[in-house]
Amino acid sequence: MAVSRPSLTEEDFSCSVCCDIFRDPVLLACSHSICKSCLHTFWEQRGALECPICRTVSQNPDPPLNIVLKNMCEAILEERSFRGSTESQGLCSVHGEDLTLFCTEDRKPVCVKCRDPKLHNHHSFRPVEEAAVDLKRELKMKLKPLQEKLRVYEEFEQTCDNTMEHAKIQVQNTEKQIKEEFEKLHQFLRDEEAARVAVLREEEEEKTQIMKKKIEEIRSEISSLADIIKSIEERTEAEDLSFLLSYKAIVERTQYPLRDPEMVSGSLINVAKHLGNLKFRVWEKMEEITEYTPVILDPNTAHPDLYLCESLSSVKFGEEGQQLPGNPERFDDYSSVLGSEGFDSGSHCWDIEVGDNTAWAVGVITESVYKHRENLSKFGLWYVGFYNGKYGKGYSPEILTLLRVNHRIQRIRVQLDWEKGKVVFTDSGHNTCLHIFKHNFTERVFPYFYNHCKLHPLKILPVKPSISVELHS
Repeated sequence: MAVSRPSLTEEDFSCSVCCDIFRDPVLLACSHSICKSCLHTFWEQRGALECPICRTVSQNPDPPLNIVLKNMCEAILEERSFRGSTESQGLCSVHGEDLTLFCTEDRKPVCVKCRDPKLHNHHSFRPVEEAAVDLKRELKMKLKPLQEKLRVYEEFEQTCDNTMEHAKIQVQNTEKQIKEEFEKLHQFLRDEEAARVAVLREEEEEKTQIMKKKIEEIRSEISSLADIIKSIEERTEAEDLSFLLSYKAIVERTQYPLRDPEMVSGSLINVAKHLGNLKFRVWEKMEEITEYTPVILDPNTAHPDLYLCESLSSVKFGEEGQQLPGNPERFDDYSSVLGSEGFDSGSHCWDIEVGDNTAWAVGVITESVYKHRENLSKFGLWYVGFYNGKYGKGYSPEILTLLRVNHRIQRIRVQLDWEKGKVVFTDSGHNTCLHIFKHNFTERVFPYFYNHCKLHPLKILPVKPSISVELHS
């Protein structure tokens, strides 16, 4: 890939103080370079350790030498010296004669008089034209490895560019999926909030109706009692004889049955029911919409012909390879992919739905074998698979020992016990053990998946998470 580079002139290598090519340039903390002698002269005149260009004060009275710039400036000065020499005009610097010969020992052009034994004792000479043709041919041969290396570097640069672009796409897609998943969670929480507020309002309405009925009853009692009191008070204001004649009836009315009003139990809002362990109760309900996949596939390891679903829980073999960067983690030879997490302790288990897939393998692989996967025949891969209509177990894709299976496997379980050194394969659909590998594990192992069937993906089955509360006595 051709890269356009800016052309530099001698002005780009000139000191801002003396305006000549840098001599012993030093690098200041502000990133400006100045000739060492020019800088110290400037500092003596100013009486301060300031940069002559930007006036930034330097904390270092002895700034370091800019070695790269120094070497470039020396090359420019050497070229300038050569341009002013007689050799650049095709004349010998010693004899002033035309440079017509080439000394093969000193590997430089010389004139006829330079053949003097005192100057070139036992040296061989060739005409300039002839030597130039041979040396140009020789130089072209020496250029080939450099040109090939340049091509490799340019291809690697392109690979880096592609990797960076792919990483940007990964960020965009991942961010999009994160936002979509969180929007689902937000919507769940909004729905749950609305449902719980609705239940609270229902209880409010229920309790309000109870209290309204109670208030109506007490108001009726108040009205009746007030009428009796008013009637008795009016009789007491009557003539004595009239009062006495009605006294017996008035006394009977004072015997009105009076009951103390009682509050209805549970008339207040059950706040504890609505707020008690609210987050935990919502978390429990969230369990209903939550799935946990025990193994997540790593897209950075997937062969270019493999396509992973958005949740990274299933893998499908495709028609054409994707344009993916050739990162070191990716499988190139086998249509395989790894789980994102390796295990170096504990017990682990995952179920894979293989369905009607006609070319698959699942198992575990050691980290060292994975890193040197150009030779997967090396011991360190344990798997059970199906190929050419036969079930088998093995230690590499090339080595497949037949398994006796009397029925079609739809789901297969892989159980790894790292400490006990066992990998157990089970037909989980029929609860039948297929094979047990034993090995003394000493390094991390990764879940391994191989798929070469276009019709049916391999799917890691999710499990329902359970929430438990541990009570302490």
